[in-house]
Amino acid sequence: MYDNNILLYVSLKTDFVEYYERTSYIEVRMVKLNILTVEHIKKSFGEKVLFDTISFHIAENQRIGLIGVNGTGKSTLLKILAGIEEADQGEIIHSNHFRVEYLPQNPEFDGDSTVLEQVFYGDTPLMQALREYEVSLEELQQDQENERKLQRLLRAQQQMDATNAWDANTKAKTILTKLGITQFGQKVAELSGGQRKRVAMARALIQPADLLILDEPTNHIDNETVEWLEEYLSSFKGALLLVTHDRYFLDRVTNRIFELDNGKLYSYEGNYASFLEKKAEREENELAQESKRQNLLRRELAWLRRGAKARTTKQKARVQRAEELRDKKVEGPQAKLDIALGASRLGKKVIEAEKVSKAFGEHRLLTDFSYIVVPGDRIGIIGPNGSGKSTLLNMLAGRIQPDSGTIETGETVKLAFYTQESVEMDGNLRVIEYIKEVAEQIKTADGFTLSASQMLERFLFTPNQQWTYISKLSGGERRRLYLLRTLMGEPNVLFLDEPTNDLDIQTLSILEDYLDNFPGAVITVSHDRYFLDRTVEHLFAFEGQGTIRHYMGNYSEYLDESKQEKALAEKAAKEKANEQKSDQSSAQATRGGNRTKKLSYKDQRDWDEIEDRIADLEEKLSEIKNQVANAGSNVERAQELFAQEQEIANQLEQAMERWTELSIMVEELEEANKRG
Repeated sequence: MYDNNILLYVSLKTDFVEYYERTSYIEVRMVKLNILTVEHIKKSFGEKVLFDTISFHIAENQRIGLIGVNGTGKSTLLKILAGIEEADQGEIIHSNHFRVEYLPQNPEFDGDSTVLEQVFYGDTPLMQALREYEVSLEELQQDQENERKLQRLLRAQQQMDATNAWDANTKAKTILTKLGITQFGQKVAELSGGQRKRVAMARALIQPADLLILDEPTNHIDNETVEWLEEYLSSFKGALLLVTHDRYFLDRVTNRIFELDNGKLYSYEGNYASFLEKKAEREENELAQESKRQNLLRRELAWLRRGAKARTTKQKARVQRAEELRDKKVEGPQAKLDIALGASRLGKKVIEAEKVSKAFGEHRLLTDFSYIVVPGDRIGIIGPNGSGKSTLLNMLAGRIQPDSGTIETGETVKLAFYTQESVEMDGNLRVIEYIKEVAEQIKTADGFTLSASQMLERFLFTPNQQWTYISKLSGGERRRLYLLRTLMGEPNVLFLDEPTNDLDIQTLSILEDYLDNFPGAVITVSHDRYFLDRTVEHLFAFEGQGTIRHYMGNYSEYLDESKQEKALAEKAAKEKANEQKSDQSSAQATRGGNRTKKLSYKDQRDWDEIEDRIADLEEKLSEIKNQVANAGSNVERAQELFAQEQEIANQLEQAMERWTELSIMVEELEEANKRG
């Protein structure tokens, strides 16, 4: 709608209308509403305070990344917002109809249920219709002549129509397929841990939600799937709150960062790159404020030392002020991890693999693999889940024997292996006792000697925490402790198996700095694009059928090149398929086949109804636009109409896409039947 001289500004949050002069048109700008408000919540475990009276809000369609060192309470905060745990105090405010969906790090399932039963969980009419349709369809497929089962399926189809569930059904199966789950009727108990995580993700994505909470969603999925997830979340209509170690993912998906630091929550507008800049500014300001405080304290203490008598009110106030400054606890910028440890001398011969092959049953992982590892190598091993990445790493480490070929290790090699598997830790040991089992003290790369306690402090374990039992540490804190123990052995060859899965971003950043100065060889299995770009120069890429491709360059370069190659291969395959299809059609015509091809039951039903549906949606959209134009200054009505308009526009777009798809199918079938 247009006007010659005003700009209408509607604020839905404060319910007022302001007019601004503008010469050409009228523009309506929507202010996002807060869907969830958190006020002064606090959470502690024993004497450990995770967060202390933090407050924040989440607006509709906001994309928030939650970061912080392991053990600061990120997962706990997510669970509180999801309603799984309770805060010790504080309030969480949202509407009565507020819907939240939560993906935990380690989802739990009923092992007897199928994949689709888990995805279509819940008591909403939509989910009930989806479950009933899948069950009745499976029953009829097993007994196609049973009239009772046919009638049950027909009733289920009617309920699918009534709840508009067809799109949700297609969406769920598409998401599962994209996540690498294709056996929809498979029992959950038969799935691997990684597959279960992907089923849980599909369940979270398919459920309608005002707020979607994801805890480490990129764990256990390959990079192609991560890229698909990025694209999918960009079109998600609700708000998003996630914890992830994947910095590329965080940078591309989020528009606000929450940071948990020393029991406080800091909010930064923008993505991860913007956060890094703004956090540096905040810490610089904090240091400046602390410097001012120290200067003021010195002046006050100097005055006291001169022996001034605290008899007057003014003098007493100065004494009290000095005592307050002295006692005030100031949380400066969080300490940086420093792991510039020494390394043992490494000779010229490191690891030499020649014509190595390995298979499990009929599944061939690698064939005739050869490579000579040299000092300074930075190698990344990449490939789909289950392709053999960890198996290769374990063979190079001597933990698994190859079926054929040889692997030789140099005499000076001192190997440290950081495994992705859960490492057995004696929970009755204290943190410092666990580290002292390796060494009482250690030399750093610059020649200084540090005690076990000093090393732990560099790893953010305070003197009090060092006497904590391991059983009381969080999962992330245990992984950080395990990393320190791995590196304290002064290795000269370092193997890392999915190191980013359980380490926080700060620990990863310092590990990357450590690897920059590490003189030995590094071989890592990882799906983390940022970590690979940052640390490796050479890739072993599993490409199927026992083939490992050697690629010189970083991971982003490899991805770009692979995408180009894939596009060319798909184009060639499509051209070949078209040629074969044309040849088959000619052969069928020659044989005089007279069978008429037709649409499936669902496609035919959609084709019969689609044009009427499009006309109906177009009429509704026109009516809504007229109502918007007449809404005037009725803010609540305008909000309601804009939401309706957006929903109908989306439905119309989907209907048009479906009409295009069906019209092509009908045209192809008509042409095929003519030839037949």
